[in-house]
Amino acid sequence: MKPATVKISSVALKHNIQKIKQKAPHSKVIAVVKANAYGHGVEFVAQAVEETVDGFGVARLEEALTLRSNGIIKPILLLEGFFSATDLPIIAVNNIQTVVHSQQQLVALQQANLPNPIKVWLKIDTGMHRLGVHLNEVDYYYNELQQCASVQPEIGFVSHFSRADELDCGYTELQLQRFLQATQNKQGERSIAASGGILFWQQSHLDWIRPGIIMYGVSPTNTPAEIYGLKPVMTLTSSLIAVRTHQAGEPVGYGGIWVSEKDTKIGVTAIGYGDGYPRNIPVGTPVFINGRRVPIVGRVSMDMVTVDLGADCQDQVGDEVILWGRELPIEEIASITGILSYELMTKLTPRVLTEYVD
Repeated sequence: MKPATVKISSVALKHNIQKIKQKAPHSKVIAVVKANAYGHGVEFVAQAVEETVDGFGVARLEEALTLRSNGIIKPILLLEGFFSATDLPIIAVNNIQTVVHSQQQLVALQQANLPNPIKVWLKIDTGMHRLGVHLNEVDYYYNELQQCASVQPEIGFVSHFSRADELDCGYTELQLQRFLQATQNKQGERSIAASGGILFWQQSHLDWIRPGIIMYGVSPTNTPAEIYGLKPVMTLTSSLIAVRTHQAGEPVGYGGIWVSEKDTKIGVTAIGYGDGYPRNIPVGTPVFINGRRVPIVGRVSMDMVTVDLGADCQDQVGDEVILWGRELPIEEIASITGILSYELMTKLTPRVLTEYVD
């Protein structure tokens, strides 16, 4: 009998990388492994795919240093850039690349005295309006960076779609047009396509693509990724720790929010919000036990979830419970709960055990 456990499949991970490369055969691949590789274990994921990708993307310098300390030698890009001028010597020594999106970062580079120049990607705001230099500032930043002794001569260009999953709104085409216009007649490689761009906007693949959630076999929408030929890398499981007879008219769990309409059997599963399984999961959300879906009933507690197994069930203590995975797509759980797949995966706590499997 096992408590809450995530099973991480190296075979599925490598399969997804190959599918992604087939979708963008002329682009190099930055594998995005921020947030502990979306909850999958950054050391394992990076080592599993290093031979088949061209570089890695992270959000924090500490994430980049973790990769370097685990023997990763491929290029690493700080997708949010550096946060302090004091980071720059560390970035230079560890051969880390950085996004530049602000005047403060530009000035820090101009004032830095580094042991070697850094590879820089100029982040352009094409419509996300979160990070990036404005379109009318691109020439200024490009010229300043080219003249900066702390920066390698060839500047890269990067942007990010804000509505790549909305196929008919016209905004993605506008962002791509802005990006291409801002970078035309400039030397340097370009990247704008993350997971949504890779799946839905072939014309955006350009020099580099940045697969994030699709690398882990999960769709950026609530459409199961299997439709795109991808396999879920993570399966979240636990076990039944009790099977109890339950009478009609009796409630289950805190607050008595669910009352059984008939005699049944209740299964108690060893997982809860202490493991990162959301407390506000709606009653009726399915789990997968012994080849069938059964509904969650009652309130999710810190350590346990209760499910309605049915009066005639043959389930026993110790049987595996799948919360999401190949048998029960995480996109379906996201759709039911209104919680993004990204959040479901990354909010799992350290109490959840991890098994790496083929």
